[in-house]
Formats: sequence, C-alpha cells, structure tokens
Amino acid sequence: MPGSVELERHDGVALLRLTNPPVNGLSFAMRAALGDRIMEVLADDGVAAIVVAGAGRMFCGGADIREFDAPPPPGAASLPAVLAEMEASRKPVVAAIHGVAAGGGLEVALACHVRLAVPGTRLGLPEVTLGIVPGAGGTQRLPRLIGVEPALDVIVGGRLLAAERALALGIVDQVVDGDLLDGAIARARQLAADGGPLRRASLLEERVAEARARPGIFAAFRKQMARRARGFDAPYACVESVENAVSLPFAEGMAAERRIFERLRASDQSRAQRHAFFAEREATKIPDVPRATPALPVERAAIVGCGTMGGGIAMTFANAGIPVTVVDVSEEALDKGLAVVAQNYAATVAKGRLSQAAMDERLARIARSVRYEDVRDADIVVEAVFERMELKQEVFRRLDAACKPDAVLATNTSTLDVDEIAATTSRPESVIGTHFFSPANVMRLMENVRGRRSSPRTIATVMQLAKRLGKVGVLVGVCDGFVGNRLLAPYLREAEFLLEEGAPPQQVDRVLFEFGLPMGPFQMSDLAGNDVSWFIRQRQAATRPAHLRYSPVADRICERGRFGQKTGAGWYRYEPGSRTPVPDPLVEELIAGAAAEAGIARRAVGDDEIVPRCLYPLVNEGAKVLDEGIALRASDIDIVWMHGYGFPRYRGGPMFWADLVGLRTIYDALSRLHDEHGERLEPAPLLKRLAEQGKEFGDVGS
Repeated sequence: MPGSVELERHDGVALLRLTNPPVNGLSFAMRAALGDRIMEVLADDGVAAIVVAGAGRMFCGGADIREFDAPPPPGAASLPAVLAEMEASRKPVVAAIHGVAAGGGLEVALACHVRLAVPGTRLGLPEVTLGIVPGAGGTQRLPRLIGVEPALDVIVGGRLLAAERALALGIVDQVVDGDLLDGAIARARQLAADGGPLRRASLLEERVAEARARPGIFAAFRKQMARRARGFDAPYACVESVENAVSLPFAEGMAAERRIFERLRASDQSRAQRHAFFAEREATKIPDVPRATPALPVERAAIVGCGTMGGGIAMTFANAGIPVTVVDVSEEALDKGLAVVAQNYAATVAKGRLSQAAMDERLARIARSVRYEDVRDADIVVEAVFERMELKQEVFRRLDAACKPDAVLATNTSTLDVDEIAATTSRPESVIGTHFFSPANVMRLMENVRGRRSSPRTIATVMQLAKRLGKVGVLVGVCDGFVGNRLLAPYLREAEFLLEEGAPPQQVDRVLFEFGLPMGPFQMSDLAGNDVSWFIRQRQAATRPAHLRYSPVADRICERGRFGQKTGAGWYRYEPGSRTPVPDPLVEELIAGAAAEAGIARRAVGDDEIVPRCLYPLVNEGAKVLDEGIALRASDIDIVWMHGYGFPRYRGGPMFWADLVGLRTIYDALSRLHDEHGERLEPAPLLKRLAEQGKEFGDVGS
C-alpha cells in the first residue's frame, strides 16, 4: 500500500517518519498510517514525546493530487481529524522539517507543538494555485500563529517561503544548523521533561482578537489583490476562510474551511488548475527522447541580433547565470539594444525587485561583438534577427562556419520553416527552433520547434535549457506558426470579421477580457505592434486562397502607419505617454468601408456571440494541430496558450476548456457557422470524431 509511517524509538521519543516517495504525499494510505501511528504512540507509556519527520528528500509535499477526484476508501482517515488528535496530545509533538513542507505537509507541521527546520527548507500553502483552499486547518491555525495579515499573504500568495523567512514570521520556531533529527529529538525530550503547557495553534487567540478590532483589513486585502486574482475563485475563498478564523470559534472555522475546500475541489476551476499543474509536467516527456538522453551542457551562449527579442533573450541567459555574447551588424546597433537591456534592469532595481549589485553582475555576463568569430566557444547560439527567411538563412550559413562542431544552432522564428533554415547548414541535426515570447525576459513560454532532422541530443539540450532559464518548454513540430501562432490566426481572423459584421473593436476586446484573457485581440495587436502581423500576412499573401473571405482592415490600418502603442495609434488612439486605448472614428470608417466593399450588411452583434465565434475556431485549429502531430498532446497546446497568450489558467487552456464546454456543443456550433460562413469554419476531422464518440481531447493518445 503506497504511503507508510515508519516508527523508531529513541530513548522515550517516538520518531514518526513519513515515507511515500518521492514527495511523501499524503495519500489515503499515508493519512491512515499517520493516524494509526499517532494513536499507537499516544497509548504507549514508554513514549514521552513525538517527533514527526519526512523520509528521503523532504518533509512532505502535501496531498496526493491524483486522488482528488477519487472517492476515499471506506473508513478512510480524515486528515483534519488525524491532526486534531495529534495537536491535542498531552505528549509534546515536534516537527523536524527539511526540503519542503507544502500544503498538507505544512498543515501537519502546524498541528505540531514546535517546528524546527534546516536552512534551505521551503514552506508554504500553495493550494490556491490548484483552485482550492488549505483543507486541514491551514486557514485556521496559521492566522492564530503568525497573525491575520501575514497569513493572508502566505495563503493567497501560494508561494513557498525560505526557512529563514518562515522563522521571522513565526511559522517555524528554530532553524537548526546541525543535525535536524538530533535537534528535534533533544527538543522533544526537553519539552517532556519540562512538563509545561504545550503551545497549540488552535488555542492561540491573541492574533485573531487583534484582527477583530480592525474589521476593515479583509476588505482592504480583497481590494489589494483584485487585479492579480481577477477571475479566480480560490483567492477570494482563502480570504473568506481566514476571515472565518477571526469571526468563528476554531471548531466552527474548521468545519467552514472543509466545506469551502470540498466546494472548490469539485469546481471546474480547480479541475482546470490541476490539469495545468499536471500538463506542465507532462510537457517535459518526449516519447522518442527519453530523460536519459545525453544533452550538451550549456556553459556559454550567444545571440545574433540585439533588437527587442535578442536583448530580452540575452537577459534571460544572464539571469540564469549563463555568460552570453550578443552579435549584431554594428556598434551602433549594439549600443542601442544593450542600452534597452540596461534600462530594463534599472527599472527592476527601481521597483525593489533586484539589487544594484545583482544588476551589475547580470550586465557583466553580457558581452558584445560585431564578429561571428566570437561565437566559436558558445554551446548554443540563438538567432533573433528580423522574420525574413533569406536573412535567417544567411545568418545560419555564417553560424555553420563559425560555431564549434557540437554547438546547438537555434532560431527564434515565430512562423518560418525550421527545416528550410536548417537546410542551409552542414549540420541540420543541430538546428532547432527556440521561439521565445516577447518580452523574452518576462514571458515563461519557450516553444521549442523540432525540425525533421533535429537530433535527440539537440532536443534534450533545449528542453533542459528551458527549465534552467526558468521557462516552460513545450516541444512542437514544424508548420506555419507552429502551435501558438497557428491557433492565433483563426482567433484574430474571426475577431476582424466580427468588426465588419457590426461589432466595434472595444466590444470584442471587452467580452474576451471578461472571459479571462489579459486583453482582447485588438488591444493585444496594438501592444505587440500591428506591423509584426502585417509582415506575416504579406508573406502569406501569395498562397492565400483567393476564394476565401479576407478582411483588409488590419492592412489598411498599417498602411496609415498605425502600428499600435509605439506610434500612438493602431486599432485605437493613444494619448502621448498613455497606454489607455481610446476608440477612434477613423477605424470605424475603415471597418464600415471594408464591409460595404464586401457587401456585408452590418448588424448589432450580441456579446454572447463573441466568445464562440473567436474561440471555437481556435479550438478547431488545435484539433488539426493535434491530429497532424504538430503537438504531442492536447495539454501541450493548453500550456502554449496559457503561458504564451494568457489564456486563463482557471479555464485550463483552450483544449481543456473545450472539453468542459463539451465537444459536441462546439462541433454543432461550428457546423452552423460553417453553413453560414463557408469552408474556413468546417469542423476538423478529429473534432468531428471525438464529438460523435462522446470523447474529449484529453482522451487522445490515452
């Protein structure tokens, strides 16, 4: 049975060691074992004190998330009940914490009377990131232990804290520099010998009494978190549960916490956030590139191109401690690009997020050159020049001649054919796409594009590198736009068609913002720069089917030099120094003119039409990408869109969201749109098959 609690006796002290590798997860079996061991040692007259510790690399990583949707076995132990027994013990209970104490693991520690940790330990309650609240007393014991406002920060923030920070807050009582178990056993033995009253978090009332005298703190906290918590249920439920700790007796607060936990656990948001948790881990698994595949150690890197993308990628390497050389055509280009890098770092320092010393260290890792010969020692070179095939091919010819034989040659293309680029080299097996998203030093997605001849070693290198750079790496195949931008195309296309049919840009943007996206398609285009997509459309014009509907509005906006925020006008106007979009009558004139030319009778478009019209075609394209093998799994598409385009995590990505909506619903809606608007909205074969079989995207490949 997975999960056990080993018992060792140390001269009157019972050491209970949580054993369920790799993270000592609190499975049903583990909870039962812990409850049984607690009852056993409490009944043993030869035991004067108890130490709870974790086997292996950590104390306890929390609940076994895989069991969340499974019914508990008959008579299964309730973790809150087990912890209540432990906390009520007349024998002192000491937590000996190392590695990680997260979620239910920290709740176990909070039910102990004393908590010791070693340096390097991380502690926290990250349940909010899974769409739930702590369900075994975390929202009730922690406020009583450290105070309401610090507890809100810990619980709603969901981050793990260093042991030293946990000590300062009062979550742990001591950071032990020596042997943790020896220290914990000695502390437990001393507590038993002293015979004094034990400190039980559930009985501490001073901190919550202070909060009762300040009734406005919860409203203030909700206001403070409103922007980052937009659309999420769990952060507000966490605040509600902590508020219960202030207004209710402990037992009633515990019961309310459990009700909130159970309600959220059954919600679509929690299902979506748990899906995202597992999807991020699944994305690292490449069937034909096993984990043991040798990867090239990346000790030095180089970037070709010092524009916005090149500078951001250089910062990403420097931030990860990897020396990087930036190559561009002239000293002037380097001066301009690296000045922006320095300004970005300086802005971070000004906000208090980086020290001046750390900024200086990172800048010192970035070298500059106008000579390709200076990349000869680089283990990986990332090309980040303008999105023109001829230019990129020329760069790769020069890199092929200049780089050492085993170097990885990566292109930051967002749409171009990686195989065409690789064909200009004598080493196509070393060529791969590494599509960073802008700003590269901020955005977490790294869409890694395997070419037809990219070797397992090359793939393993960039997938491991993504993790080292703090990115979420997703491996995709070669097609125009890969996964992210290929799905973006029908989304933008239908949004533009809605304008011609009668919806103003601000209506479309508002509805999709309310759906949960960080901004609608037109604000997004203005932010990214309308000229970027304009250039791609120009490249694609020669192969665009002439019989398919095409909206010229975006092109006409660009023809007037309206490239977005950077030019003060795009789909909207922007006052000098402002990023606030202002509707512009000129844009409405362009839209109306295009509609008249196409013979489209404009009408009032309902808000309820916009999400299906924009997102169902996106999902449909995802079905094609999945069927073609461009994406390994539906969840990889979800990761690309959550981390690259801001698809709301509480919806789990577009493919998981589609499963929640129901593929039959989406198929039927697309069939109606297909009848009305033509072949571009024809349901994908995979979508049709799954809808008819009553299956989901999550079933593909399973």
